[in-house]
Amino acid sequence: MTEDINVLALVKGSERYVFLYDDESRAETLRVLGRYASNPELSFTWYDAAVLSQKIRQESQKHVCARRFDLPLPADPDEFA
Repeated sequence: MTEDINVLALVKGSERYVFLYDDESRAETLRVLGRYASNPELSFTWYDAAVLSQKIRQESQKHVCARRFDLPLPADPDEFA
């Protein structure tokens, strides 16, 4: 079984912010966005954090919906009668 790695990137001028995370570390990635936004030495802003966190949440919802519909359906007993 393979573990999916999510990639999120932001380019601001000559700076590159690249975040790699798996589903289990999604919450920690959101916290990192906040820490970067609160760091005055970085050009990373609260707006950047908000946009990227929204993308993280949207992507996680896609996976939830996909998993929900991938479940096998129970067989209808009348179907085989």
